Amino acid sequence: MTLPLRQLGPTSLQVTALSVGCAPLGNMPEVFDYGVPEDQALATLRTALQSPINFLDTAYSYGDGESERRIGLVLAEMGGVPAGYVVATKADRHMQTGDFSGDQIQRSVERSLKLLGLSKLPLVHLHDPEHAPFEQIMAKGGAVEVLERFKAQGVIGHLGLAGGPTDLMMRYIRTGRFEVAITHNRFTLLNRNAAPLLDLATEMGMGVINAAPYGSGVLVKGPAAYARYCYQEMSPEMLERVRQMDGVCKEYGVPLAAAALQFSLRDRRIHSTIVGFSKPQRIQETLDLASVAIPDDLWTALDALGYDMNDPETSRFK
Repeated sequence: MTLPLRQLGPTSLQVTALSVGCAPLGNMPEVFDYGVPEDQALATLRTALQSPINFLDTAYSYGDGESERRIGLVLAEMGGVPAGYVVATKADRHMQTGDFSGDQIQRSVERSLKLLGLSKLPLVHLHDPEHAPFEQIMAKGGAVEVLERFKAQGVIGHLGLAGGPTDLMMRYIRTGRFEVAITHNRFTLLNRNAAPLLDLATEMGMGVINAAPYGSGVLVKGPAAYARYCYQEMSPEMLERVRQMDGVCKEYGVPLAAAALQFSLRDRRIHSTIVGFSKPQRIQETLDLASVAIPDDLWTALDALGYDMNDPETSRFK
């Protein structure tokens, strides 16, 4: 099986519509409510790097370097990044002190290069800028300027932005300093808060990546098995809406997970969709979900159930 390639906005990168999300492989039970031992993570990465998917997403902050370290081990085994594969990471604040200075961003990029075992990074995103004032991050000598300096030196190929709050993300996008934007948990069957962001980024010709189409798990595991959205406990109202969506999907003979995944894949504004993986078998399962035939009437029925336009991290999920 092969997957078609798409140009990622104005960049030179050709990527598949699916991307391997490596946050779970950083072993963060405090975030996902489950852990991933190293042997399982390495097996997952080996499968992913040999799969039809050619795009891998990680970050300095995932397990405070553990995700990148594990990726680096497998890349070393394979003799480097496979031909045509894109390994992207994110530059972060210091995870213990919260330092989001330009010096910290330099340390973040340098540590990522070391852990991944690479001399260059094709794409690096400024990650979670909501953890520092906009003025600080955009200031002379600040985080963005440091990333642009790495780009000028050829260490970084392209500069992206990845974060949470939609309004803040749009403020950064409007600066014109980024080529790619990642939004997470805010464009799913349950929540469409990021729709204006997708419009803005598309109008500006940016690459657009949608992460967490399952809302961190509930739309793939189901409400009985995983009652969490955007890493928070869900309200009874939200759980009931998932149950209704699951019931409608069953009427059409379509897995809820297939509808949740293809909701993102079918949107023309989105170049790639990041799905987090924790086990090797999940790769093929996801490819299978992406190929499930879904009738147009199901999308109409799901839309009729309604969705949230509020930011999931400020809405009442508990």
